[in-house]
Amino acid sequence: MKTVKHEEMRKEYRREDLGKGIRGKYFEEYKKGTNLVLLSPDVAAAFPDEASVNEALRSLLKVAQQSIGLTKRSSGRAKARH
Repeated sequence: MKTVKHEEMRKEYRREDLGKGIRGKYFEEYKKGTNLVLLSPDVAAAFPDEASVNEALRSLLKVAQQSIGLTKRSSGRAKARH
């Protein structure tokens, strides 16, 4: 690849100027399940680090699972009363 010593970007690039691409270069990292999530600034301000975000989300999942569990065990008697 030829090195351009200009400080500015070119108006146009040719495929040859970019070098050879490597197919699947990041596939192994992708397969590991690396996920990045962009938080809105107001949400990010509430969490000092990734551990606190994970803790909050796990708590939310626990509450959601408990509330779903209550509806699954419902006998349906409330409908019969009406």
